[in-house]
Amino acid sequence: MLFRSQVLPKRCGHIGGKALISPGEMVGKLKMMRAVADDLGNKDFVIIARTDGLSAVDAPESARGMDLAVNRALTYLDSGVPDLIWCEFPTSDRGPLETFTSEVHKRYPDAKFAFNYSSSFKWYNDEKPITFDELGEMGIKFLFITLGGQHAMGHGMSVLLSEMAQQKQQGYINLQKKEWEEGKDFPTKSHHFFSGVPYHHLAGKMFDSARLGLEFVEDLPEDKVV
Repeated sequence: MLFRSQVLPKRCGHIGGKALISPGEMVGKLKMMRAVADDLGNKDFVIIARTDGLSAVDAPESARGMDLAVNRALTYLDSGVPDLIWCEFPTSDRGPLETFTSEVHKRYPDAKFAFNYSSSFKWYNDEKPITFDELGEMGIKFLFITLGGQHAMGHGMSVLLSEMAQQKQQGYINLQKKEWEEGKDFPTKSHHFFSGVPYHHLAGKMFDSARLGLEFVEDLPEDKVV
């Protein structure tokens, strides 16, 4: 579970105008989150405490920038609650990340971090983009790319529409050939299986739903339909 220390309305870490709740309020929310997880018997519940202190324009403290981000991270860790600390960074520059993790490690050598390999950054323009291995050496234990899937889907749709505009039906046929290429395993090649149609038939039969069951599966040639 991720909890970020922004006041409402919260916003993306790469949009300006972020403001922070007080450190005490944030710690209280973290403790409440842990208490609820413990009460429910979920001892493996992972809590990520996020700070937008690096680029916040408003906060109860006088510190700003890196000092605020590090102080917030240390305060959250002092509570003993978060499993991971996530600091949002405004660019892909490695310097601020190295500074942040090293400063936190001075008090908490075993501190673990989450890192957003953000889609907001033009990594391809970075002369020496930080590697996943390097992030691991800094103590990054949870690495994610926000909106990576959305970018991939949008790119795929744009390519498909462009090819259909130029080649008409052949544009879509080309996509199917890629999906069904020998040796490949794209789960989307059969949208019936991908969306769980076989399961729906089995579950529907179990609960006596109308017209659901293997007896309703049409016997169609596999070389003709997905």
